[in-house]
Amino acid sequence: MTKFQTLTGTAIAAVLLATSAGAQDSAPESILPQPKTEESAAPAATQTVEEAFGDIQMASGEVVQEVPSLEGVWTVTQAQELLEFIPGMKAEGLNPSDYRADALTAAIAAGEGEELNKLASEIFVWLVEDLRDGRTPMESRRQWFVVDPDADRLPTWKLLEDALASGDIAATLTALHPKHPDYAALREELGTATDPARIQLIRANMDRWRWLPQDLGRQYLMTNVPEYMLRLTVRGRIIDTYRVVVGKPGRTATPQLAEMVEAVIYNPTWTVPQSIVVGEGLGNKVLNNPTWARNAGYTAKKGAGGWITVIQQPGPSNSLGLMKLDMPNEHAIFLHDTPSRHLFANEMRALSHGCIRVQGARELAMTMSMLGNAKTKADIPAIRDEVSEITMSGEYTRYPMEKQWPVYITYFTMATDVDGEMKAFKDIYDRDKPVLEALDAPRVSDRARETSEEAVEIVDDMQIS
Repeated sequence: MTKFQTLTGTAIAAVLLATSAGAQDSAPESILPQPKTEESAAPAATQTVEEAFGDIQMASGEVVQEVPSLEGVWTVTQAQELLEFIPGMKAEGLNPSDYRADALTAAIAAGEGEELNKLASEIFVWLVEDLRDGRTPMESRRQWFVVDPDADRLPTWKLLEDALASGDIAATLTALHPKHPDYAALREELGTATDPARIQLIRANMDRWRWLPQDLGRQYLMTNVPEYMLRLTVRGRIIDTYRVVVGKPGRTATPQLAEMVEAVIYNPTWTVPQSIVVGEGLGNKVLNNPTWARNAGYTAKKGAGGWITVIQQPGPSNSLGLMKLDMPNEHAIFLHDTPSRHLFANEMRALSHGCIRVQGARELAMTMSMLGNAKTKADIPAIRDEVSEITMSGEYTRYPMEKQWPVYITYFTMATDVDGEMKAFKDIYDRDKPVLEALDAPRVSDRARETSEEAVEIVDDMQIS
């Protein structure tokens, strides 16, 4: 039996690192609901209703949940620390003028009381929202479909309560900065930049980091679309990088997502969307040209009302290549192999119909199968042999990942490249302008957390000619 392609040294390092005892403890938790264990599945039969609910008191009638207060009691000393924090927002790419320093100065001079409590609390809340969630309102984030969990993980009322209880206002706010080293690199770049256009670009991309979860996890995949690169990161170290092909500008532009990789699919089939079956005439072409269809791997069925279903079978000409990462989402976006591997040599690689084609996808598939399932180093050879056999079989196989992995599809037009150098990338989808305009416009309060843009189901990689 011919063995699967041998892993590179960096990929092996990723496997060994992530499957060590320490890495097992630090694996990212699945965001999906977890199944109940036998112990937690149900209360003991002898429990009463009151015992099952513990200290929760049941009462008839309407249930009213108390809304946490966003106004605290401030001392002059605490308000003064808040005032001194405001000028430092410039170093974070934000506008100190947004935070009403003059009004706060006057309130401090008037002394403690209701006016100081109200104003200082409001300013603190604005600072929290901008540092934790980003200042750019959702309507200026084009094709942004990531729901940032930080507002739930670090609720504003709790931050206010803790800051006033500890008295350390600045530390509470500073702790909200994104933890990824690229944010710190951009901050350092901002401190030395003199060109106005470059300063604006840095500010926009610093804010983009705030749109993401503050901590991305100890192991994840990240694609920066304008860079055309994918990174495999384990415990803070970039273990491997891959060239990618992303969506063409326009309707097929790749959206920004945060999803979970649930499985690796080897030898995938491709159910062709009706926009191609009907709109581009593939259905009739397959039915009327059986020799061509067989050579291209297509099968077709004609149903009631003339409905035609076309499926491309696994094989060397399959549009998805030999693997794809299963990451269910409403956009039908995923990372996959491709038979058109010559395109990875292009400098400009915005060429697909939305999905992300990965150079070295077979190596990535093997690596993810190992990282997602190996509990110890001893498990690695068996997984490698099993996956090699699956690959060579040519049969469609879904290989589940016991440890699911986050994958972030991002859009940074200035970032540290794969060689560690700060670099500006072409704004291939024209997404910078609305962000830059929003940062210079008056601050928007009560911002939405989720986009109102509709998901566009992507049709990827037609191989019909």
